[in-house]
Amino acid sequence: MKKSVLLSFIFLIAYFFQIQSAFANEPVGLTIKLTSGYIQGKSDKSGIKSFKGIPFAAPPVGNLRWKAPAPVVAWEGVKSCQAFGPSAIQAPPAPFYMWSEEFLIPKEPINEDCLYLNVWTNAKKTTDKKPVIVWIHGGGFSSGGASVPIYDGEKLAAKGVVYVSINYRVGIFGFFAHPELSKESPMHASGNYGLLDQIAALQWVKSNIAKFGGDPNNVTIAGQSAGSMAVVSLIASPLAKGLFQKAIAESGAGLLPRNPLVSKQALVGLKESEEQGKKAMESIGLQNLDEMRAVPAEELRKKASMRSGVIVDGYFLPESIEVIFNQKKQNKVHLLTGWNEDEGLVMGPYKKADAFKSDIEKQYGKYASELLKHYPATNDSLAVNSQNRLSRDLVFGAPNFILANLHSDQGHPVYVYRFTRVVPAYGEYKKFKAFHTGEVTYALNTLHLVNRPWEKEDWGLANTMSTYWINFAKSGNPNVKGLPDWPAFNSKSLEILQLDKQVEKRKIPDAASLKFFYQQIYLN
Repeated sequence: MKKSVLLSFIFLIAYFFQIQSAFANEPVGLTIKLTSGYIQGKSDKSGIKSFKGIPFAAPPVGNLRWKAPAPVVAWEGVKSCQAFGPSAIQAPPAPFYMWSEEFLIPKEPINEDCLYLNVWTNAKKTTDKKPVIVWIHGGGFSSGGASVPIYDGEKLAAKGVVYVSINYRVGIFGFFAHPELSKESPMHASGNYGLLDQIAALQWVKSNIAKFGGDPNNVTIAGQSAGSMAVVSLIASPLAKGLFQKAIAESGAGLLPRNPLVSKQALVGLKESEEQGKKAMESIGLQNLDEMRAVPAEELRKKASMRSGVIVDGYFLPESIEVIFNQKKQNKVHLLTGWNEDEGLVMGPYKKADAFKSDIEKQYGKYASELLKHYPATNDSLAVNSQNRLSRDLVFGAPNFILANLHSDQGHPVYVYRFTRVVPAYGEYKKFKAFHTGEVTYALNTLHLVNRPWEKEDWGLANTMSTYWINFAKSGNPNVKGLPDWPAFNSKSLEILQLDKQVEKRKIPDAASLKFFYQQIYLN
């Protein structure tokens, strides 16, 4: 009798695991059950399945304005997820400077209810465990969105990853700090709501991405510009521990805190941010949070003016990113990072040589003479070139160089690139060369979505770069048979990969200038 019961029990357990295995190995269809309910996506001719406008948190409206993202509200039935959700509240998009419409969000929808993400996959079964890339958009923390055309995920999904793009709150809705907000918060912090949105999206990925054939334990976060600064902030944040294993930071790091020329972009503390929030509230004649939360979103956007960016709030960031990295407290991830040759953002007219030298002497004091050796201004023409290079290195080159040195010196794998390809263009856009954001269309393999006179070499470079990015997401090493060797970066060899018509490894050509910022400005 006992033997019969035991055999029955064994068969029951075996049947249970068989059912579980069959369930876990279910096909990835166009209708998927998430933790919050069923969604339905669509498939293109090549078989890539896309799911757009998936809510990952409750709408941050009404009383949830300026609060950490709340759990998404479950729904009944099947939610159609075949179109992008609204972009975060921001100024209406309009082409400017070097960015044509392909680099901007669609004109609509734009709404405060914006916490949506999108997924592309070519997985056949939920057990495929494909690597996952989560794309975090740029836009200076005041604009941008996941629906920007160049962020499309079809081509990367076709190469074997599950690609996710996410929205987050920007501007005053994403980075408004105030003493009253800190007081009402269980964490006694305020201001980093856009970054907390990113944490919520990564938690959603952890819980749901297997349903799309993705591996929740092989996640790469990637971003450019403000998205890259967000990536570095997530590497530093203890709240992000275990949510990703690799990171791609393109042109942005926030690791030059004592930089007087870009002080507006430097990280600020909670108290300073709260004071800025108080001034913003006073400037529009409001007295308390209830009044602020009652103002229609578009009206608030137009009236309020304030800094948007990462805050050392004591919660998302217990300390500055600089301190966290120096104390080796950052998340231990593989890193791919770099910047572009011509992405200096000099707004307005260039200064004459004498004016440029005078400004450097005022702003850099005892470091000025050495800095002018690296960025000379012996005549007006040379001063223009130095202003472009200095702007690039202050905001992108030096911070990302410092990031690469800090992380690699602590024994973590790091791969560094320099994008030097002059991006083909028409008309007024020809002057921008290897401009800020220019590499994104190559890395994400979305040249076909941008109106440019692409040459054969551009299609080849896009295929090469996207393959490197994909392979990094798969294994933490971008190298793959058939492509030029990409050496791991270290502070002694300073080898990087130059991305141009010709892809080749080389030493950083302007290492002396970058070392100046690292050793003299950052470390001192």
